[in-house]
Amino acid sequence: MRHRVAHRGYSAVAPENTLPAFAAALRGGATIVEFDVRTTADGVPVVIHDRTLERTTTGTGPVWEAGFDEVRLLDAGGWFSPAYAGVRVPTLAETIDLIAPADVELLLEIKPPATPEQVKVILEQVASRGLLDRTIVQSFDPAVVAMVPSSDVRRGLLRLHLTPDTPSLAASLGVVCCNPPIADFLRDTDTVDALLTAGVEIMPWTANDPAQWPALAAAGAAGLITDRVAELTGWSF
Repeated sequence: MRHRVAHRGYSAVAPENTLPAFAAALRGGATIVEFDVRTTADGVPVVIHDRTLERTTTGTGPVWEAGFDEVRLLDAGGWFSPAYAGVRVPTLAETIDLIAPADVELLLEIKPPATPEQVKVILEQVASRGLLDRTIVQSFDPAVVAMVPSSDVRRGLLRLHLTPDTPSLAASLGVVCCNPPIADFLRDTDTVDALLTAGVEIMPWTANDPAQWPALAAAGAAGLITDRVAELTGWSF
């Protein structure tokens, strides 16, 4: 197992998808930092997981209906701990500027809905910092994956469940990795074997229970996507 993937940063110790979580992930030994990108109503890529603002910020409503100036005023840390009150939703630019100096890769998930123009803007921001070769762009939506030029950057496919057609879908999209839930990875050995035989790496999510890590590694996981990246670092060394 080669990759320690910090899920939304080191989200066990800092609010997910924020600059403190990403800084903690780097200190915690992540080899890949995973994060989610959505685009505001006025075209600014920001790093946030949910379709709506309620769970992780003091805002309400869909992210894509809010302007960036509105999103920027929201508290994205107080829900996690008073110590993080006032932490903001980061832009994609801020996120990759923080991660860029470290010797790690980026696992950038584009959340639907996303248009080809929005995908283009996201990739331009990554490219302008010379990070395309260190980045995998993934999505649960195959249509979004298909918007990503495979000649420019590696593609990844997320799955809510492994199904018999997953290997053919992965092949048609030309992905380098296919990342399912840990339960499916351990249970659906036929699909897992087909993906691995085709040279598609698998990084299951969300692997937070250390008791499961040996079985996941033995089953051929290229890495584990976890909220507990420092603990995984300590286990895997």
